[in-house]
Amino acid sequence: MSKDSEVDMKDVELNELDLEKQPMTSEVQAEKNGSVKLKVPEDEITFTGLSKEELMKVAGTPGWVRTRFVLLVLFWLGWLGMLAGAIVIIVQAPRCKPIPEMNWWNEGPLYQIDDLEAFSDGLAGVEAKLDEINKLKVKGLVLGPLHTGQADKPDALNLQLIDPTQGKEDALVAVLEKAHKKGISVVLDLTPNYQGASSWFGSGDVDNVMEKVMAAAEYWLNLDVDGIKLSDLTVATNSVDWSKLQSAVQINGTDNPRKRLLMGVVEGVSADAVSQLINTTGVDLVLSDLLSTKTGGVERIMAMDTLNSQQRSLGWGLGAAQHDQLSKWATTPGLIRLYQLLLFTMPGTPVFTYGDEIGLQAADGAGSPKMVWDIEKEPVEGAAVNETEEAERTERVAVRNWFKSLSELRGKERSLLHGDYYSLFSSTSSLSFLRVWDQSERYITAVNWGSASELLALKLAPTEGLELPETATVKLSTDADLKVDSTISLEKITLKPGEAILLQFPYTG
Repeated sequence: MSKDSEVDMKDVELNELDLEKQPMTSEVQAEKNGSVKLKVPEDEITFTGLSKEELMKVAGTPGWVRTRFVLLVLFWLGWLGMLAGAIVIIVQAPRCKPIPEMNWWNEGPLYQIDDLEAFSDGLAGVEAKLDEINKLKVKGLVLGPLHTGQADKPDALNLQLIDPTQGKEDALVAVLEKAHKKGISVVLDLTPNYQGASSWFGSGDVDNVMEKVMAAAEYWLNLDVDGIKLSDLTVATNSVDWSKLQSAVQINGTDNPRKRLLMGVVEGVSADAVSQLINTTGVDLVLSDLLSTKTGGVERIMAMDTLNSQQRSLGWGLGAAQHDQLSKWATTPGLIRLYQLLLFTMPGTPVFTYGDEIGLQAADGAGSPKMVWDIEKEPVEGAAVNETEEAERTERVAVRNWFKSLSELRGKERSLLHGDYYSLFSSTSSLSFLRVWDQSERYITAVNWGSASELLALKLAPTEGLELPETATVKLSTDADLKVDSTISLEKITLKPGEAILLQFPYTG
């Protein structure tokens, strides 16, 4: 390398060293790693807009005045158009039918426990089982009779004292408190001579016994009981003090906002007589044995035709009026399901006796059947299994699930809860009817309790604004071959022996 080149290289190195020694200015900044960042100044742009005076000057020009006027007119025209459209929609929309007055006993099934010892070891057992009862969606418990007395001896009657075999008064109070927290009302059966031949002893005893019933009713209602039940309503209402009892029960106290129920039971009377009792006695709910005494489909549909308009004062049961289990009348698991479906969809309040939800077998002789619990408990794996007992347990679980499905459906579907009723078909051993409420889903019940298949030709009497569709959807069915949510024709329906179906179709407007 030549000397001139060496000199040039030294000059470059010296120049670089001089630059490093120079101080940083605002345009040149050193990074931490020694690199240099040069800041390039940007042109500053400032937008000031129009001043107030300039805006006022422009706003007053003819062009802007016309524009503002046009926009204002368009705004009000649009607003008036939307208002007119809303009015047209409201006017043309179908009117909603007003909901009828409903009481708690109209909103779900009633569950009778006449023998508390057989049910679950007295009142304490009832309190312990309230969680299980609540799963059934029942709205009321009907307990007893619980009072002390001797058969056919009116002098020994004490309606204000609980039989020691059933429990104590504080146990009843505990039942009331827990039941009310779960939204379940409690009714006491005060039928005087429940152990004897006649519910009201002799004909000459009725007025004296009625005084005891009134005193007991006031006593138990003051303990927060929600209602009173009496058997042989036709005898009770002939007492000179019946109106006093009615007033004592039905006048709500200020401390209890729940309406109190005056419930009566009648046996062996016609549908017309039941209707007359509802109209003339002022009773809130009449439970009859019409389903037990009227075993033909034509008779049963005629009873429903007579009473459907009074459904909010009508209780239906199969054996409930006699404190019998449903299984006494429905002798097969299929028939138990059939009558559960029928009771839950008829116009009125379904009333069941304890054990009906699992198909508990009625006692062969005197006394009440022992309630069966823990049916969900499956056999231990590897343990010996009694096939008969296991099949019975499995069937009880299936029947209870069916019961719960029906109870839940009735509680939420307005057509089933308080809808209008129309008969569609009846024969010796089958019947069908329609339940409708305003714009809600419509339901058709069809049941055949006979021993042979039945062809149902559904026919709806001419009704303004109502007609049957060509098809409907299966909501529930006791026939495993008839799948839920499948569609069937309504022109002709064939039901197998002991078969029941619940069909659904929508409101179409």
